[in-house]
Amino acid sequence: MASRYILVVAHSGRPDTVDAAGRVVQALTRAGAIAVLPDDDPELAEALAEVGPIAALGADVAVDDIELAIVLGGDGSILRAAELVRTGTAPILGINMGHVGFLAEIEADVIDDAMVRVIERDYGVEERMTLSVEVTDPAGAVIYDTWALNEATVEKAARERMMEVVIEIDGRPLSSFGCDGVVVSTPTGSTAYNFSAGGPVIWPTVEAIAVVPLSAHALFARPLVVGPEAAVAIEVLARTDGTGILWCDGRRSHDLPPGARVVVERSPQPVRLARLHPAPFTERLVRKFQLPVAGWRGPYPIGSADAGSAPE
Repeated sequence: MASRYILVVAHSGRPDTVDAAGRVVQALTRAGAIAVLPDDDPELAEALAEVGPIAALGADVAVDDIELAIVLGGDGSILRAAELVRTGTAPILGINMGHVGFLAEIEADVIDDAMVRVIERDYGVEERMTLSVEVTDPAGAVIYDTWALNEATVEKAARERMMEVVIEIDGRPLSSFGCDGVVVSTPTGSTAYNFSAGGPVIWPTVEAIAVVPLSAHALFARPLVVGPEAAVAIEVLARTDGTGILWCDGRRSHDLPPGARVVVERSPQPVRLARLHPAPFTERLVRKFQLPVAGWRGPYPIGSADAGSAPE
């Protein structure tokens, strides 16, 4: 029987997270699977060395051989895991360790039950669209390319200066203005930076790209939602006083000189999320943002004992 390799990603600086990762490794070991750790986290490997047999991603196990990535932490840790498995097909199961954890599937108090499901391969997989991001210089040469699950953000590099940009959609200019930056977001990222910047929440089942200017000095600089096949370009105008910077998922960055052009399009390669408890996105929004729903008296299934009563 072929070995089963499960990637475990956790924050080595938090004792509770390391303890939870130990429980995951123990469960995998008992089931005959092999826990794989990122090769750039020696502290985590040392902390879990006596828990069970551990392999290193890259050095011992190829990304293509990873069956599933289990992430213990918040959305930042899940974004890190998405980087690690980007060239493979492994879905990501997020276990929230005390933050909002919008991308996480479960909370830490049900780890043991979740591991039973993982061992039995009893989970669904949901694909989330990602963005490809390309930067060209004023001569049109590509100087940087990357990708994003949540968002690509063009921002001013100096706090005291405003940057001037022109927005282009599908090869046609839309508007130019001075601003602090522009956020280009996926539906997955619509509840992250896009949300904080006043952009719309987009249901994951809606394939679209959101474009949100940051503190723009213009009459027409409202959030936009364009189709998933649209090409969004942001040009840093040559008259901009200073440089800008591109950030993707808050993890990868590149300096943008005046005249640089950032083109954001849908990537053909999605990120796959493992789901143990499929639920309407509305419920996830209410739970994660603790939205007030007291007094709701909506429909219940006919015959339900709770019919006609408000939810707790």
